[in-house]
This record gives sequence, structure tokens and C-alpha cells, in this order.
Amino acid sequence: MTSAADGTAKETRSLSARSRVAELLKKYSLAADKSFGQNFLVDDSALRAIVEAAAIDVEDTVFEVGPGLGVLTRELAQRAAAVVSVELDRDLLPLLSETLADLRNVELVAGDALTFDLSTLPSGSLLVANLPYNVATAIIARALETTRFKRLVFLVQREVAERLVAAPGSSAYGSMSLLVANFAHGKIVRNVPPGAFMPPPKVTSSVVRLDVDPEARPRPELFALIRRAFAHRRKTLKRNLIYAGYPAEEIGTAIAASELDDRVRAETLDLATFEKLLSLLPDID
Repeated sequence: MTSAADGTAKETRSLSARSRVAELLKKYSLAADKSFGQNFLVDDSALRAIVEAAAIDVEDTVFEVGPGLGVLTRELAQRAAAVVSVELDRDLLPLLSETLADLRNVELVAGDALTFDLSTLPSGSLLVANLPYNVATAIIARALETTRFKRLVFLVQREVAERLVAAPGSSAYGSMSLLVANFAHGKIVRNVPPGAFMPPPKVTSSVVRLDVDPEARPRPELFALIRRAFAHRRKTLKRNLIYAGYPAEEIGTAIAASELDDRVRAETLDLATFEKLLSLLPDID
């Protein structure tokens, strides 16, 4: 006799097989839609890397963005108490109704992850997803700022992953690096080649894990300053802040009090330095 778990594992394997993907897409007259950033995962090792990095507990609620054909959704449902999966592409809903039909702990929502009410999720939920490339950073930023999640694990373009975990002074370092640093400890778990997807994207992807600090909170004033400081990467911090409307004399005083060179650029400064600058600079509109 085949158990429910065996049946789920069998279905998961079939959903990650290229022949099964082609069969399902043909059955529902579908194709990966570039406007939705769709690339379907067809690599079991990458799938395992995502699930293992998520470290899902049996009591966890998992929020998934863009379930695609449901291959990751099924793996999440095997481990979590509940999975809330949001799909923007309504054409995929009939297909997902088939591939997720036997799962009683999955709520499939037709909607946009950028407007979904995250406050309806339990505090301490997980976000686990193969994120659509075109909205990945916006979803990550929104998820961090809501403070509803204890961990985020996702697939994104390698270039985006490197920006998320970059250190000060590196070419990838920017405002998103600082946003992650404010909320979480991040790391790249592994890279995933284009061939792991169907159709293959033109870039390498990465599995990223962000462990969220439960004490972290949004700081809009701080990040308004950071965005201004990074407005023109080739300009100095001082020049960017002058462009933003801060008085030049007070900028100079703040830079000197922070023991920074007058020619310093934003990409060399860590979060603590920006916090100090914020305390030294006047408020502006």
C-alpha cells in the first residue's frame, strides 16, 4: 500500500521532471510568462537546498510567492502546519488545483504578493519561495519591514543575492544590503545554474537565507538618509547629501564628528555609521 507521504513524494518528483512540466503546460495550453518572471524549477538538488535551508518546524506557517506548478509547495506542505501560497498568474490556477488537490494544509490565493495583507499571517511565519525575478527585491523588502517573519529563504538572481549580503566597500553593497543588515543575518546557501529551470534563465540564481532579528524594527528616517546617500554612486556622501537638501556646513560637521574623510562615499559605510550620521544631521523634508 502506498502512504500519503509516498504519494506526495512521488508527485513532487514528477513535478520536477522536465517531461512532466512539458506535459502539464501543454495540457493547460500554458508557457512560462516573462511578464510574471516565471522560470519553473526542475532540479531536485536545488529544491532540497531551499527546503533544508528553511528549517521548517511542524508548527510553522509558510508564505510562498509564485508557486508555479506547485513543486516547492508540495515539499513545504509535507513539513509545515500550513502553507499560504499566492499566485498572481490566474492562468496557472487550474493547473495548481490539479497538482495541489490532495493537500489539505495549503491555501492557494489568487493575488499579488506585493499587496497581500501580511498581517493575516501568524507572527514568526516563514517566507519560502522561488521568487519571480522582476519583483524579488520589492517582496523581500516588504517582508522584512512587516516583521512578521522569523526566516526568509528564497531563490533569486545571483546578482541580487550578492547585493543582499554584501559587505561595506564591495561593488555589490548598497541600500538593500543595509536593509537586510538592519533586519537580519543573511547568507548565500548555494548557487543554482540556469539549467535547473525550465525555461533556463540567462543568469545564475542563488538560494539565500535571511534569519530575522526578532527585535528589529523599520526605521524610515534612517533609510530615507541611506537612500539619499546612495542616490548617485559615483558622487561622494557629502555631495549626495547636499543634493538631497541638507545644509553643507552641517554635513561637514557630521562627517567630521563621525571621523570620516570628507571624500567618503556611501558604499563604504556600515549601518552603525549611518545611524550616527542620522543623529548628527538635521531633519529635512
